[in-house]
Amino acid sequence: MSESALIKRKSKLSDTQAESFFFLKIGAMWKYFRSEHPSFWCICAYLFFEYTRPQAIFPVIDFMPWAQILLILSLGFAFLDKSVKWVSSPINKLMIVFGVLIYLSSLHAYDSSVSQQYFINFYGWLVIYFLIINIINTKERLYIFTLIFIFSAAKIAVGTTLVWASRGFVFATWGLEGPEGYFKNSGELTILMLTLFPVVFFLLTRIKIKINWIEKGLLALFTACSVLTILGASSRGSQLALACLLLFMFRKHVFRIKPIIALGLICLLAYKFLPQEQVARFQEMGEDETSVQRLLYWKNGIKMIQDHPFTGVGFYNFPSYYNSHYSYDLVGRTRAQLPHNILIQVGTDMGYPGLIVFLSFFWCALRKNPKLDMPNNSEQLALQINNGVLYGAIGFFIAGQFVTVAYYPFLWIALAFNVAIKNIMIQNQEKTRTKAISLSEVKS
Repeated sequence: MSESALIKRKSKLSDTQAESFFFLKIGAMWKYFRSEHPSFWCICAYLFFEYTRPQAIFPVIDFMPWAQILLILSLGFAFLDKSVKWVSSPINKLMIVFGVLIYLSSLHAYDSSVSQQYFINFYGWLVIYFLIINIINTKERLYIFTLIFIFSAAKIAVGTTLVWASRGFVFATWGLEGPEGYFKNSGELTILMLTLFPVVFFLLTRIKIKINWIEKGLLALFTACSVLTILGASSRGSQLALACLLLFMFRKHVFRIKPIIALGLICLLAYKFLPQEQVARFQEMGEDETSVQRLLYWKNGIKMIQDHPFTGVGFYNFPSYYNSHYSYDLVGRTRAQLPHNILIQVGTDMGYPGLIVFLSFFWCALRKNPKLDMPNNSEQLALQINNGVLYGAIGFFIAGQFVTVAYYPFLWIALAFNVAIKNIMIQNQEKTRTKAISLSEVKS
């Protein structure tokens, strides 16, 4: 379809609002989606393949690197999409600085070949981040993109909940597993659930647009399954993060009936389904072999940062350096793993400069978020999606103190959502201001 034809079709839908999509108005969304530019199609398809991973479900289509191809297509089409304009944000600069620090630390790494082997683990997200913030530039695009994330993650949540239910909700040492890729292990799987839970919960409880009972049921199902997966996956860090997240989410609503009921139901769900074996694992924290080894990783990781304060020991060089210098602090194993802590991971990768930039990502994302006195329905949708994403980032940060996931999609996708939403709200405010000025000039 030609550029002029796309613009013409889009002009017919200029009155489309994201609120008309809520929660699952497939007809309206499909009509809008068809009218959109291929750059948007490709970035949506990328998210679907990255999170849902249909190539793992249906091996017959696993004959080419779909995610990489879709990213290349998205990048190419973005240059042809007239709606795509450069989006400025302090986080952009931090992303660039972070990439430079990774490169510099790799030059001075204990084993530079290891660093080069893992370059894609960050630089891939650098490209994806900039594509998302520039292509997702309207509330309608944002909402459809969010739904793809929700249904991709919820598909995993429902599937893992069914697996746990088939066991009779009993404890298993390996917990639950997701599909091949970023979310296979129980720790990473539960962090995905921590990013899903606040988004669907806020769409269910904080949006005033009326939806039918089937749509409400879906949101409630996704909310419940994300919690159940966290409980069934045997990841103590994510279960602790969920508890902290709930306390933080309800801190301002302790005297309101609906939030208290919702919190009560979630706590009842946790009490009912958390196996006694998992309760025992919490009681053993700090004393079991896994905890002892992680404490040693953290203690020696801090020493590594202190000994190499400016560049760390090198990007992804923690295991190599640990094996050479701290092999006497290995419990029940002969080779070191990654440090099981995102702050130790980043600090040993890049020293204090990398750690400062990494923490600055959270600072910039959490401060100066859009606040509107009387948001309309579509603005309210965007704001609640942003709130859900930020709470998910908090959950990632807490759970990340126990797993090594600094370069997994959780933070980078959350930052992209946050910057895109801020940009969309700024654009809308400017349009509203321009209209108000125009009206005042006409009246005068």
